[in-house]
Amino acid sequence: MRKSRIIKDKVAHGTMFALTIIAILMVVVIAIGLYLKSAPVLENKSLWSLLFSSEWRPMKGEFGFLPFIMGTIWVTILAILIALPISLLTAIYLTEYSKPVVRKFVFPALDILAALPSVIYGVWGVLVIVPWISQHVAPHFVEFSTGYTVLAAGIVLGVMVIPLLVSLFIEVFSSVPTDLREASLALGATRWQTTKKVVIRKTLPGILASTVLAISRAMGETIAVLMVCGCVIGIPKGILDACYPIPALIANNYGEMLSMPFYESALMFAALILFVVVLVFNLLSRIVLYRLENAEK
Repeated sequence: MRKSRIIKDKVAHGTMFALTIIAILMVVVIAIGLYLKSAPVLENKSLWSLLFSSEWRPMKGEFGFLPFIMGTIWVTILAILIALPISLLTAIYLTEYSKPVVRKFVFPALDILAALPSVIYGVWGVLVIVPWISQHVAPHFVEFSTGYTVLAAGIVLGVMVIPLLVSLFIEVFSSVPTDLREASLALGATRWQTTKKVVIRKTLPGILASTVLAISRAMGETIAVLMVCGCVIGIPKGILDACYPIPALIANNYGEMLSMPFYESALMFAALILFVVVLVFNLLSRIVLYRLENAEK
């Protein structure tokens, strides 16, 4: 019997180890595949010109990705600026202040929002956000705007990210032991002081990790952003300008341009840029988390 348990334990250990290696190899395989597909354009163009040139003329072999990179950055930053405070305060209210009956209704609503297909958010953006920006917001700042702007994409993407962030923050705040809250309240601290000095400070690494995960999610969103961003090639100068993020570029052009090898290679390089940015961003967040955890110890 004991020998059987040892064998089962070794089999389980080996299986889990193999699955872990497979998961890591999948990332490596994706990276290698994207690089090999991007090789033709990398061999004919310098990395500097690809990343920092604004010239996009595929028929002439000019592939400058700076407008698409800047469009992605603009939309992602705006979405996180919109979603982060709303999500953080919502999660604090639900975990620290709300009654069970409130959570009973809010949690299913968040699940529904998280489960909605992105195209529904895109349609909502086209029917509601774009006209609102065009008719009520833009006229105060510019002479004319179609409404298909960085602001529209940021709002739609921010709303999409909110359910994810709220769920992650609730998980993080729920990990704080009740004893710490009760000890703080017993010492005379108010509910808000306990939340600020105990809960938020204790969960700061988790908040940071959740935010990075949301940024990674936002960077790769395609359909909803594609429907409201305007898809105009150019570096946005403000939130009322149209933009063209990298995921929208790939979705808009990949299927039509397979007959042009360099164009296909350029689009694969766009995917490689997105992959590397998300990977580096997550690695940096892990380093920051590691240092924060060591500093607390």
